[in-house]
Amino acid sequence: MDQHTTGTKAQREGSLPTAISLERVPFDAPWDWLAAGWRDMWAIPGISLAYGAVFALLSIALTFGLMEFGLQSLILALGGGFLLIGPLFAVGLYEASRRLEIGAPVSMGEIVSAGFRAPGQLGFFGAVLAFVFFVWVQLAFLLFMLFMGATGLPPPSEFVPALLFTPRGLGLLVVGTIVGGILAATVFAMSAISVPLLMTRRIDAVTAIRTSFTAVIENPKPMLLWAALIAAFTLLGIATLFVGLVVVFPLVGHATWHAFRSFTSKATS
Repeated sequence: MDQHTTGTKAQREGSLPTAISLERVPFDAPWDWLAAGWRDMWAIPGISLAYGAVFALLSIALTFGLMEFGLQSLILALGGGFLLIGPLFAVGLYEASRRLEIGAPVSMGEIVSAGFRAPGQLGFFGAVLAFVFFVWVQLAFLLFMLFMGATGLPPPSEFVPALLFTPRGLGLLVVGTIVGGILAATVFAMSAISVPLLMTRRIDAVTAIRTSFTAVIENPKPMLLWAALIAAFTLLGIATLFVGLVVVFPLVGHATWHAFRSFTSKATS
């Protein structure tokens, strides 16, 4: 049986593609993605800002929930972990940008249900991100016990000075930042374009993750700039007591769709 016959049979049987061609992008492409995301956001401001407001409220609820149970010292660690699964929350924003691109109407109902209509294994990818979040939480507790002992979580009035002005605290800060940075970089590489891929193509999660890693590895400079811009905007949103996330989250979400399109606009499944 020749290769053409094998491929035809695979298509008849509904097999999933195992490779996706990607375009190269210029170094300054992330600025174009942000500009396009900004246009999308203000094309449907009500939907975009409502989406951002929900994400901001979830962040605020997480913070106050930790404070209510006296776990203020975990806000930084759990907040960072919460942002790791942010790409999955942005599914509706990707769908909104997709609809704007093809001139289709955009409604809140359509974008909220976008994840359920995805032809790819979006649910499985969500489980992968949830597992990474669980790993990060466990590592945060483990690092705390290794450096600070198993005496329980101190109040912020004691934890912050200990973190910044004691050898054990500085060790926790340095090692925790390194470990968190590695996990964040891994999640960024695996989710840079994988969620839009799973939304628009009938592929498995492993192929989507591998494709996303390939996009990052083959375009290191623009993707490093993109990661830095996402981090800077996210920190700005958090520094404004989460109010800035109302704008930052939809902006980055819409821009991520355009990042995906710049890599795959000429690709075929």
